[in-house]
Amino acid sequence: MRTRTRLTGALATAAGVFLTAMGVVTLGAPPATATTCTGGTASDFNGDGITDTVIADPDATVDGAKKAGLVRIVLGGGKGVSELSQALPGMNATPEQGDGFGFSRTSYDVDGDGCTDLVVGTPFEDIAQDGKQLVDAGAIYVFHGTPTGIGAGSQIDEYTQTQLDPATSTEAYDWFGYSVRAGSAASGAPYLVVGVPGEDVTVDGTTYRDAGCVEYVQGTTVVSENEDSPNVPGNVETNDRFGYSVGGTNRYFAVGSPGEAIGDQAFAGGVAIFSQTLSGGRPTPLVGIDQDSTGIGGVPEAGDGFGTSISVTNYRPSDQTYNSDALIAIGVPGEDIGTTPDAGSVTVVRVQPSGAVTQMASADATTPDVEGDAVAGDFLGQRVTIANTDTGVVTTSADIRLAVGIPGKDTATVKDAGAIQIFRPLDAAIGANDRLLTRGSGLPGMATARDYLGMALACGSTNLYVGVPFSKAADSSKGVLYVLPWTDADGTTSTGTTTYLPGQGGLPDAGEAFGTVG
Repeated sequence: MRTRTRLTGALATAAGVFLTAMGVVTLGAPPATATTCTGGTASDFNGDGITDTVIADPDATVDGAKKAGLVRIVLGGGKGVSELSQALPGMNATPEQGDGFGFSRTSYDVDGDGCTDLVVGTPFEDIAQDGKQLVDAGAIYVFHGTPTGIGAGSQIDEYTQTQLDPATSTEAYDWFGYSVRAGSAASGAPYLVVGVPGEDVTVDGTTYRDAGCVEYVQGTTVVSENEDSPNVPGNVETNDRFGYSVGGTNRYFAVGSPGEAIGDQAFAGGVAIFSQTLSGGRPTPLVGIDQDSTGIGGVPEAGDGFGTSISVTNYRPSDQTYNSDALIAIGVPGEDIGTTPDAGSVTVVRVQPSGAVTQMASADATTPDVEGDAVAGDFLGQRVTIANTDTGVVTTSADIRLAVGIPGKDTATVKDAGAIQIFRPLDAAIGANDRLLTRGSGLPGMATARDYLGMALACGSTNLYVGVPFSKAADSSKGVLYVLPWTDADGTTSTGTTTYLPGQGGLPDAGEAFGTVG
């Protein structure tokens, strides 16, 4: 059994088509006829026009299997809670110790019926193949939403890497499904990006372990992309971990390879940016960036982990009538600030259709007026999430919000409690309006040692989702999720935070890492 080396300087947590009870489906299946589903609402799995909330617990015990993992969906409008796991009727998989079902999640309307469908990554799933057990090969599951809900009784599609892309091989320790991102491309077709950071890539007879790849699906197109694919930036190297993080909009997607060596600096990290426009049956590679790229701040250093986390949102310039560009937030949690190791930083860039990239902002705890101090082991940038709160207008600083996780941050009295930093990254001075959130100050609850607040972040155009899956507080020891409007997060309003806890609001009173989002 091979031993995997995880990223230096990063906080660690802890991957064809199957027959299902409702038949066979491919990701390029024709749209289903809408009946009572009402499209147009993001994260709406029963199609009633009310947003639903997805809460994962990849460490949950299922049928006695520890860390098998599950996902709970709180249906909006008080319509109940659905629970998804590998123990559902009709699943071909079985809950096993350490599967990590729910480690990654994304959603889109793959079948066009107006109900949102959920993709669940299980990167540590063992796959039985040809008499062998492929440890941590990984799998993904697509749960189709219906007017009556999601889960038991609804269509479930199950994929290994080879079943999704028959041109590839399923191998042990691939971590297929470590990261996922889905949506609707500008073409109108559904798209899905699946990170496979443990993929071994062979070039000219030499195999590079953990070089990584992504599987890309748009409509009926399915293709694997790695750094040896035509025009994809970067060089295939051992431990690149291409696909460790992914993000996207309808026109672009980005892939993080935080293990990428820049010169002789191992694990310095890089990000590859693609257009969703297909050319020759493939997405179009645009550009690769790292801290050695022209116009990108910082210096590539060993263990920086540039691209450990990425998030992408739409950007509309003043000379366009649509969101032609995108903003990409990039976390660099292992960045040393001066002589302070692993304090971390974040960078935001704008990408244009031509592939031109412009740095819009960069921040760390020493940036003028940014709240807080640079402290060793803060890991600022371990998670990032960025939103355009109004995509219907020309983008200005008033529209863009960025949340950055700092899971190693200490409070005045508590070690490793963690924090969230809120930025308006298009402001002329990024420190002018930033805000630091901790439990008990901007967020409910009480900061507790080793909460690692900042390890679970996600957002939409209206709300910020902050999970504390490793909470040690007595009232939330099974984990907790906070949902707050962006206007509350940045201090503009105080309308109130919605808190989700096991044992409350119809949620089962069980959890190990409840509140995993992002």
